[in-house]
Amino acid sequence: MKKLTYIVLFLAALQQTRAQVQANSELKGLVNQSFSYFPKIKEVQNTVETAKERLDIAQTKLPTVDANVSYNYVRPKITLPLEIDGKTEEFQFAPVHNGNANVGVDYLLFDFGRLKANVDKAKTEIKYAEHNVEYVKNQLAYQVATIYYNIIYLQKAIAIQDTVLNFLNENKRITESKLRNGDAIKIDLLNIQSQVDIENNRKVDLQNSLQKQINLLEYSTGVKTSNGTSFDFDIPLKDVYDGLSEAQKNNLDYVLAKDKIKQALGDVAIAKTSDKPSLGIGADAGVKNGYVPNVNQMRFNYAAGVTLKVPLFDGGKAKRQVKLAETVVKQNELAVETLNSTYKRDIEQALTDIQSNMERIKNTAGQIEQARAAETITASRYKNGVATNLEVTSTSTNVQKVLLTRLQYDYQLCLAKVELSRLLGYQYW
Repeated sequence: MKKLTYIVLFLAALQQTRAQVQANSELKGLVNQSFSYFPKIKEVQNTVETAKERLDIAQTKLPTVDANVSYNYVRPKITLPLEIDGKTEEFQFAPVHNGNANVGVDYLLFDFGRLKANVDKAKTEIKYAEHNVEYVKNQLAYQVATIYYNIIYLQKAIAIQDTVLNFLNENKRITESKLRNGDAIKIDLLNIQSQVDIENNRKVDLQNSLQKQINLLEYSTGVKTSNGTSFDFDIPLKDVYDGLSEAQKNNLDYVLAKDKIKQALGDVAIAKTSDKPSLGIGADAGVKNGYVPNVNQMRFNYAAGVTLKVPLFDGGKAKRQVKLAETVVKQNELAVETLNSTYKRDIEQALTDIQSNMERIKNTAGQIEQARAAETITASRYKNGVATNLEVTSTSTNVQKVLLTRLQYDYQLCLAKVELSRLLGYQYW
């Protein structure tokens, strides 16, 4: 019943972290697809099976059975002259050819805590391996989300380039018409063609970057296409200390750090058992020679006994091992403090990036409207022979710059939210 309660509470907590993040279904599907496709996940999942095998070994408390066969040739021959029935004969007390074959059984009755300490340590290693699988999944999810929004950004940037090129090509057509009518000179057409070539090269660069991101998406998920069109990832904002508290509860870096402390405490417990006594029983049965009066005859024999082993002096080695293990515990506890400092800094930086990009987006709204109006007016004036070709290309460049600036702010805002979600340990997929 208690175990069921823990499961319900865990699922409720997991559902709450999912509800705190808004992500579209395609991104969630790509993330889950990567979990079954990316080879690294299978690699770390195998470490869980390895840890379980170690637990099985640690829990094994079966007797050990050994079969032994030996032969020894011994010289000099051990004899003693004895007088029997008035005759002196050489009586042999030990064989020259010594043979022995037996089966021995040993079983540890009490180890005074050694087995339990090793089993507990093996269980913490399983937990660490399981949490490490989740950690790798979180890192992969962040990678997929970043690639996903990189693709959206590059597709939108290419769309802006297409708009710029359409505008420049239209003005090129007008300039060609003016040149034929004698209202423009050759340099005007060459200037526009030069600007068209520059923008085409920018588009090629963007297309190249886009293809690389698509390759990365296929590498991570096995999927070659992405249909996302907006930066729709969202997360409720918190202050730095609330965010740090969430990270301490959810982030797998903290979970793994706590697991390392438990593992180190397990090493302390094992080290403390190194000077404990042990009690075992043993028995063996077999055939061997060497029994008088006929020392060469192979005879059945058996033996059984109890062994109590009590360590008396090891030169202080056990105490030093305990001290070493306790030092490792302290080191892992200090590592958690380092995590607190690092995550406080990173959460604060992510929140700053989110806030600053939101303010920048507000400030670009008027700039976009003004640049587009200037572009339209200049194009009309140029068509009517009032404006110059230089003014047309200048206003077109201004529109491109402000649209790309706005796109970059939207993109940076989205990535900052993805980063904050990673830091807080939210499993939105």
